[in-house]
Amino acid sequence: MAATAVRYLRSVGAATTAAPGAPAGALPRPDLRAVRDDERLPVAPGEFRRVLGHFASGVTVVTACDADGPAGFACQSFASLSLDPPLVSFMVARTSTTWPRIARAGAFCVNILGAEQGALCRGFAVSGADKFAGVAYGDAPATGSPLLDSVPAWIDCRIHAVHTGGDHLIVVGRVEALGAAEEGEPLLFHRGAFGRFSR
Repeated sequence: MAATAVRYLRSVGAATTAAPGAPAGALPRPDLRAVRDDERLPVAPGEFRRVLGHFASGVTVVTACDADGPAGFACQSFASLSLDPPLVSFMVARTSTTWPRIARAGAFCVNILGAEQGALCRGFAVSGADKFAGVAYGDAPATGSPLLDSVPAWIDCRIHAVHTGGDHLIVVGRVEALGAAEEGEPLLFHRGAFGRFSR
């Protein structure tokens, strides 16, 4: 799976999928359909963000471990995708410097953050910093990706497919292991700020 992700990075935006043990041959490189001027969203990017900010989401930290050590980034675009087979997805900016390291690892762990972990999230949202400084973690059981201490839930995955989505990539992971605590409230993100669920 790591080879699949690396080949993806070398392609020109081509989506990649591969079955376990697939040969390392060259991937097809289809032309990407460009967005015409008459297809562009008729609103400013700031307005787009403002309106979509009304959709509350959970917050995660996606982690992996490559030859250079642990890597990770804060991610709110995580979602469950399929029950059979068990698949999840997240979106990452094509300009991300962390994504190539996750792609090389071929695996990742989604750490779902709890209500008191806003500071942890902010640490992983900073580009270029040592995001793991002072952060306690162990190894996720299936892939060895960093499993952050005290998170209320986690999902350990191998990269299953990568698709293009405008200025982001859509990463699909096949779930290899997962776990959750019996108690704990989620960390929520809404209109640019952290919040918490109240019953």
